[in-house]
Amino acid sequence: MSNALDSLHRVLGPVAAVENNRIQLKEPASLASQRMDDLVNLAVFGDVEEKEWARWAIWELGQMVGVRPASIHELYMARGRGEITGFTVPAMNVRGMSYDTARAIFRAAIKLNAGAFLIEIARSEIAYTEQRPAEYVAVMLAAALREGYRHPIFIQGDHFQVNAKKYAADPVAEVAAVKMLANEAIAAGFYNIDLDTSTLVDLSKATLEEQQRLNYEVGVELTQYVRSLEPRGITISLGAEIGEVGTENSTVAELRAFMNGYNQTLLKAAPGMIGISKISVQSGTSHGGVVLADGSIADVKLDFQTLEDLGRVSRTEYGLSGAVQHGASTLPDKLFNQFPRTETAEIHLATGFQTMLFDHLPDALREEMYAWLRVSAKDERKPSDTDEQFFYKSRKKALGPFKKALWSLPASTQAELARAYDAKFEFLFSQLAVGGTLPYVERYIDVPDQRRDAPSHGGPTVEAAPDDPDAGE
Repeated sequence: MSNALDSLHRVLGPVAAVENNRIQLKEPASLASQRMDDLVNLAVFGDVEEKEWARWAIWELGQMVGVRPASIHELYMARGRGEITGFTVPAMNVRGMSYDTARAIFRAAIKLNAGAFLIEIARSEIAYTEQRPAEYVAVMLAAALREGYRHPIFIQGDHFQVNAKKYAADPVAEVAAVKMLANEAIAAGFYNIDLDTSTLVDLSKATLEEQQRLNYEVGVELTQYVRSLEPRGITISLGAEIGEVGTENSTVAELRAFMNGYNQTLLKAAPGMIGISKISVQSGTSHGGVVLADGSIADVKLDFQTLEDLGRVSRTEYGLSGAVQHGASTLPDKLFNQFPRTETAEIHLATGFQTMLFDHLPDALREEMYAWLRVSAKDERKPSDTDEQFFYKSRKKALGPFKKALWSLPASTQAELARAYDAKFEFLFSQLAVGGTLPYVERYIDVPDQRRDAPSHGGPTVEAAPDDPDAGE
């Protein structure tokens, strides 16, 4: 332990020090410096004890200056009541080069005075990017500290999904795997979770209620479990989903079938318990887009009327913030300003950022990653796939094994990516009208102080990896 603490003191230098198992901040301005870069590297690439101490230090420093994981629940409830309107919250999946990507997000937020945005990672992404929740939270907090963003941060577990095949084989074990992940994530600081049991919708049933039954019943079971884990003073923001992304568009009748079943089941199981704050629907997109033989992405026929209708019903009849759109990052730029116009509550963005990363990689590194995919992901290749299709669909699986290389790109590449990400996030924040939403966060979000004890042993933070399905954008 002494060696790990020595490492921590070495990277912190004069910024802060651990005294009597508490961290003492001595130079607050120096948090936005190379010192934070060194600290987050220790949190990600140090040995087991160094990681534990560095992650604890980042958490504590964040608590001290107002960079705290938070739930967006109360802001969403205000939207459901009609008190705030006219913007769409971006939920951004940060997969590769996570620290630098998140730094660009916070730079855009500072420039545009934005506060209503989510940074997220899906159940599958946690596995193949090799970013367990404790690491992910530390990296996101460190990025905010580095850029001088001093406000609550909404970190979300995206697609905490029940795998239909595994559920059919052993429903208890599959639901338990999602619960285990929720336990790990909440302990780390994920206070926003999208529960995805839409995989259990059975379209062979005669009525919409029966089609949605497993969706809402298992959804209620997971709701109760998550609520049992909430830290004092925090109501975790929960989302549900009524239609598998990439299938048929959702309908108002399906929404009502799910919501009525969910609310009645929750009321019977746990009277007075708070339910979901948003509902994900299908309106014409697919995760990652549909890649054509030449590597380009097929045009998407997004049904904004479906989004608008479902959002309105979810707000006026059920008090939710509105409808959520997945699979949006590969849409044409001209469509993004339509989301706030239709009062879409939230959209999820992922693959587009990953494409930007691969487009800017040094040729030698990209080819090394593709060579790895030819061997390690060969089973994912369909006989009809061109090279372009195969690499586009599988390259996300190389992000974990090449994480160190992606964090160590040449300075010129990092600078080019920073400029590209800055432009992209500023564009998205502007088009989605979240610029100027920081006052809403200050009005509705109250984040309690959650100081943690210093590590008391050399063991790791929770790192057990559940068997993850391939879900997410």
